[in-house]
Amino acid sequence: MTRLVIIGGGIAGLSAAYYALIRPDNPPDEVILLEKDDRWGGKITTERVDGFVIEGGPDTFLALKPWGMALARELGLAGRLQGSNPKQKATYILHKGRLHPLPGGLTMMIPTDFGGMLRTGLISWPGKIRMGLDFLLPPAKSPGEESLGRFVSRRLGREAYEALIEPLMSGIYAGDGDQLSLQATFPYLRDLEVKHGGLVRGALAAKRARMKGNGAAPGSRSMFVTPQTGLAELVETLVARLEALGAELRLGVEVRGLEKDSHQYSVFSNRYAVLKADRIILATPAYVTAQLLRPHDPGLAALLDAIPYASTATISLAYRLADVPRPLDGYGYVIPRREGRQALACTWTSTKFPHRAPEGMVLLRVFVGRAGQEEAIDWTEEGLLDIAREELRLTLGVTAEPLLHRVFIWPRAMPQYNVGHPARVQHIMAGLARWPGLALAGNAYHGIGIPDCIHSGELAVERISNG
Repeated sequence: MTRLVIIGGGIAGLSAAYYALIRPDNPPDEVILLEKDDRWGGKITTERVDGFVIEGGPDTFLALKPWGMALARELGLAGRLQGSNPKQKATYILHKGRLHPLPGGLTMMIPTDFGGMLRTGLISWPGKIRMGLDFLLPPAKSPGEESLGRFVSRRLGREAYEALIEPLMSGIYAGDGDQLSLQATFPYLRDLEVKHGGLVRGALAAKRARMKGNGAAPGSRSMFVTPQTGLAELVETLVARLEALGAELRLGVEVRGLEKDSHQYSVFSNRYAVLKADRIILATPAYVTAQLLRPHDPGLAALLDAIPYASTATISLAYRLADVPRPLDGYGYVIPRREGRQALACTWTSTKFPHRAPEGMVLLRVFVGRAGQEEAIDWTEEGLLDIAREELRLTLGVTAEPLLHRVFIWPRAMPQYNVGHPARVQHIMAGLARWPGLALAGNAYHGIGIPDCIHSGELAVERISNG
């Protein structure tokens, strides 16, 4: 009998359990999934209340990365996936306290519509002229590992980075672009520079290829999908499938230690004196994984501990449509770091997904928390609600009491792929050679999105099955 124990019941751990059970060759005889909380899904959580569908964490996943779509198809959910509202898909950027439309023609975050860039009020004329130098500047021969901020500033100028690229990037990573590794976050931008001589030339080439192939390029705003009743539908369906496949799913189990002898692992927790395992997948945050491995491998634990995390929160608020003075004619807006706001972005959920609020109501979601700004934030539910209501008052003119609200706080939730991350992850994976039969999964290593986490679970199963 071969027993696989997976620690961590987020989407990575759930996916690992699924792919372990359906392996055509060398599947484990027994799969046990342990989660310390009282629910499955990790940061995927959906509340359905009074006709509202409220997401606490992510609300969509990127269809371009194949692993999320593949899992959805296997679970029979493909027909229930829907994209965001195609009729009102404008996105705004806050600039000097006012909302400006995101210039059209962005391809992989890079402007390709010159008329739109000339007309935008987001960037001054000197800044626009500086952006044009991208056509003249030769590619850097060997810049080494660069930060995203340094790279974009080098190609397009600092103003374009701060006003346009930084807020879009922060909406994905909640990070500081001057610290984030270009190689670990947007490596295709460097590819554009090398292959085409500049960012704009490269983006134009990608746009032509996309139109010719009727496909969509990375960074496009039209490729995000979600199940009709929220992302929790993915988790609920996956849990039901795992139960049908015979997995043992155990909530409320906090793993406190691991030991390994020549034959098996021993898992110690608050619920079981010892649980024996032939193979282990740790689908936990890097700092939790470090804690479990530190007594036996302090070097590997130090590498894991060196991955920094940012805390975030989402605050959803429901109003009557008449209580919102500004037309909600798009998906929402992002807020550049230089604006000095405590909020990071605001999604107009009931416009982005009209079925997520009853007729005559609106649902708004404010994001709070980004790397380097966390100490200034009151992380209590009341404090976060105050931040969200103040943001809506300042930008949208909303002063009414919300009909309902939900606050979701995510401490140390977003791993930061800072400069040095690719090399650090390479060393971590090499260090696993000292731990045969053990693999890592989750958003700390090769990608933070839902498809990346699903793929990480699949790869972890391959590692312990083949190695």
